[in-house]
Amino acid sequence: MMTQPPAHELIQKRVSCRSYTGETLEHGLREAMDTVVSTEGPGLFGSNLRFKLATAAPNDTDSLKGLGTYGFIKGASAFIIGAVAPSEKNLEDYGYAMEKIILHATGLGLGTCWLGGSFDRSRFAQKINCKPDERVPAVAALGHKADKRRLFDKTVRLIARSTKRKAFQELFFDRDFGRPLAPDQCGPFALPLDMVRLGPSASNKQPWRIIRDADPNVFHLFLERTKNYYENNRRMFGLMDIQRIDMGIAMCHFDMACKDADIPGAWKIDPPTGLNLPRRASYVSTWGAA
Repeated sequence: MMTQPPAHELIQKRVSCRSYTGETLEHGLREAMDTVVSTEGPGLFGSNLRFKLATAAPNDTDSLKGLGTYGFIKGASAFIIGAVAPSEKNLEDYGYAMEKIILHATGLGLGTCWLGGSFDRSRFAQKINCKPDERVPAVAALGHKADKRRLFDKTVRLIARSTKRKAFQELFFDRDFGRPLAPDQCGPFALPLDMVRLGPSASNKQPWRIIRDADPNVFHLFLERTKNYYENNRRMFGLMDIQRIDMGIAMCHFDMACKDADIPGAWKIDPPTGLNLPRRASYVSTWGAA
């Protein structure tokens, strides 16, 4: 398998691609993707996960209809499909594992696009033989990127402000909310934190918030929900709680960037106490010594 670039390079390189050439994946690329997809096992928090790389069929995109701007994909030659069983952290585990696969595809020079939804009764669910107790909370389009984006693709990115990210100090805090953390105060963790900042998120809402503990090697991840976002999307599009998937993406970026920099640690459940939480913020996980 070809050597992958460092995680921070892949994270900075990757953009959501909605326009593809339609060319099928060459044997070597297909084999490389099949290998990484098939090696994904239990999730970070033990959720039962499985993924499959499926060749795109002409009517697969019918499963994407009704998902707002997410439903407009042209020329994708394959889809990454996953199924996850119920558990407390199943969507976070799903986001972590899927993003890891997507970054691997980026390292192979392929284009990808997250497609959040509810695909339990779709053609995607059929392709992965979704069991009655499993969910398919998101899929990813995959293929060779078109040389030029369609006007629609550009419009979607403009509306979603896909290239815009919140400032570092809006997302990361020192010991409590209300105490912004600057990059020059983070030592070796400045890069992993910035890789979280650059992560993709549903509608680019960027709901991750991280508190650095009194121990400067410990970080607590929180989900600060967008008001009515989950409720409205569930009612209009049948979407699952995709901001929890965003938390998995954040954990993946932080973890991979730390591993590349040989910073020891892992995600675990160890909630802090005594914090002044914003109204819509809830604890997700803690990164620190394993």
